[in-house]
Amino acid sequence: QLQLVESGGGLVQSGESLRLSCVASGGTSDYYAFGWFRQAPGKEREGVACVESSDGNTYYADSVKGRFTISRDNAKKTVWLQMNNLKPEDTAVYFCVAEPRMGPYPTITVQHMCIMPDLFNSWGQGTQVTVSS
Repeated sequence: QLQLVESGGGLVQSGESLRLSCVASGGTSDYYAFGWFRQAPGKEREGVACVESSDGNTYYADSVKGRFTISRDNAKKTVWLQMNNLKPEDTAVYFCVAEPRMGPYPTITVQHMCIMPDLFNSWGQGTQVTVSS
């Protein structure tokens, strides 16, 4: 069973930056789709950014393009989300997600998975990000 532990959330002012980290353990696959989802009060879960471990292919939600960057270290099974120029509307609980892949050339793209939260079976506990105006 893959376990995910996030860290790095907090309270910042508009325009500031935060970096979220997620460490995965317990998995046996050599390939994963990793990602970050967020959920604000009263809103549905939203795929923020996802990355394919095999080739680094990424997806970003339109709302964060140009401000957020997802990266990973396959050897350490660690994924980061660098969030710059944060806005009050970025306030949410951020969840790290992961799904093992059968090989380096998955049939379901990471772009598709990032808009379908139910395709990820492993979720972290969540970390709160609050951006004040």
